[in-house]
Amino acid sequence: MELGDTSRSWQFVGREVFRSECDVEFPRPRGVGLTMRLDTARYDAIILDLDGVVTDTVSVHELAWRRLFDGVLRHRVKRADGAGRPFSHEDYLTYVDGKPRHDGARDFLASRGLKFRRGVPTDPPERETICGLAKRKDGYFVELLAARGLRVFSGAVRLVSELRRSGVQAAVVSNSRHCRMVLAAAGLSALFPVRVDGIDADRLGLPGRPDPAVFWEATRRLGIAPERAIVVEDAETGVAAASRGGFGLVIGIDREGGGEQLRTCGADVVVTSLDEIEIADARAVARSHELLKPSRRATVTNSSAEDIPTRGRIDVQ
Repeated sequence: MELGDTSRSWQFVGREVFRSECDVEFPRPRGVGLTMRLDTARYDAIILDLDGVVTDTVSVHELAWRRLFDGVLRHRVKRADGAGRPFSHEDYLTYVDGKPRHDGARDFLASRGLKFRRGVPTDPPERETICGLAKRKDGYFVELLAARGLRVFSGAVRLVSELRRSGVQAAVVSNSRHCRMVLAAAGLSALFPVRVDGIDADRLGLPGRPDPAVFWEATRRLGIAPERAIVVEDAETGVAAASRGGFGLVIGIDREGGGEQLRTCGADVVVTSLDEIEIADARAVARSHELLKPSRRATVTNSSAEDIPTRGRIDVQ
């Protein structure tokens, strides 16, 4: 069984929360403050980062990086000057968050005085190169995701569903090579027909954020101009990329109290949850023909991530 093979269909065994057609609606929770209303006439598309905006996979990525780096530090750093201290959350935010995996690995290791050859993309996980270490981290990510389960932010699903019913297109971007796997596991593939992920970035030679290349590639696939698109990001590098890219609206998600930094990086508006955003013609949308017809409803009690219990066996078919 090849856990890293994202070309196969993934079936998570357990209580089904999402169908593969993405037919679940999330109503906007009562009592959540409204920060802004979107005028859909001004925008043709919304582009969201996957990790930390649509799914709570940031924490899983961070754990995978910690497992990788702590192992490297234990074996490679013998000095007593603090260079061998464990990988921290601050290290993740400073050196890894929002970057392509090879850049993040290189930058963190350099901060501890360690230099590795870049290697080549075909390097196996056990090879001590940047490419090999990044591949090892990918394996840890898949293992942790299977053990911990997948969490989805209901506010993102609600907002994108409403926008699509209003005629606004949607795309998702991710540095991860597992974007398609995660979307399929959450049953969100139909909601995001346009995706630009780590595999696409490597194939096309797209530079990582804060360069806006991945967002521009998303607009190219959508067939729209950047100024007609909304970008939603939770990482400072991603917000900076969208701001530099000339997008019509840049929304920052502040999940850790870093709202001011997101504004400094170029966010036009900062929210703690996408449940704070409502589209101006929401009532008309509710009366219109639904793009995604619900066959069941998921119970959401608040605007935090909704657990999808995926612990246990994973069948790869």
